[in-house]
Amino acid sequence: MWDELQFAFALTVSGLSIGLMYSLIALGFVLVYKATEAINFAQGEFVMLAGFVAAVVLAAKGMPVLAGVAAAVAVMVAFSFALERVVLRPLLGRPIIAVIMATIGLGAMLRGLPPITVGGETRAVSLNIGDLPIGIGPASLPPIQILGVVVTLIFLGLFTWFFMKSRMGVAMRAVADNQQVAMAMGINVERYFALAWAMAGIVSALGGVIWGSMLGVDVHLALVGLKVFPVVILGGLDSIVGAVIGGLIVGLVESLAAGYLDPYVGGGTKDFAPYVLMIIALMFKPYGMFGTHRIERV
Repeated sequence: MWDELQFAFALTVSGLSIGLMYSLIALGFVLVYKATEAINFAQGEFVMLAGFVAAVVLAAKGMPVLAGVAAAVAVMVAFSFALERVVLRPLLGRPIIAVIMATIGLGAMLRGLPPITVGGETRAVSLNIGDLPIGIGPASLPPIQILGVVVTLIFLGLFTWFFMKSRMGVAMRAVADNQQVAMAMGINVERYFALAWAMAGIVSALGGVIWGSMLGVDVHLALVGLKVFPVVILGGLDSIVGAVIGGLIVGLVESLAAGYLDPYVGGGTKDFAPYVLMIIALMFKPYGMFGTHRIERV
């Protein structure tokens, strides 16, 4: 009985830590959707690009870890600003499907970029934090997961302060709530569209460094975006709280499925269990647990 409780505790701790790391990337989806009402299907590719930037910088002899992180953040912010100005701003006022297709096409382009520029081999993002597991009661986690949890919690705290206390955050909330009213109040909506994409770039940079360190960096790292998609659907596309709660739930479901179901079916349940959960959630809560319900009058 005690062994079973320890096993369940270890699965729970591992699942919740991975779930928080999912939440960090899910925030990128939520930020863009809240500001522009478009889903960025290239979010996974953003994470992959940031991972490649960090890996290339850290591969240079003598480069400190902070240099790799700073380079990833700087490149992703600049890339997001340029993307919003050159590609997405001309699509304002067009059907949302145009923006969605633009992000899908962008994702395909980004996946093809690394093999022809830096090569297709898997690259390491070495953060010099060691590999020795850290004990948490009867559970143990690798240092990279502990770091991922700490970074996510710090960013969530800063993110909450920005939205609740700063003038720019309040203006960004106004734009997310009603763009026409925000424009009538003198808020530069286009500027805050760009800010939303830049913040999504920062989230992608942090996610790329953490997930790249844990999994290695190659074109397959972009699949993290698809892994996170059930998180935002479950929590609600326009809910920051939903992104966090959804991430914790999905991480926990993955961990429990791998621990209890894989031995009976030969493995792989953690890969599809979140999507089963997502489909069930859509049947009962189409807007997610915390998403805004939209009522359209015909």
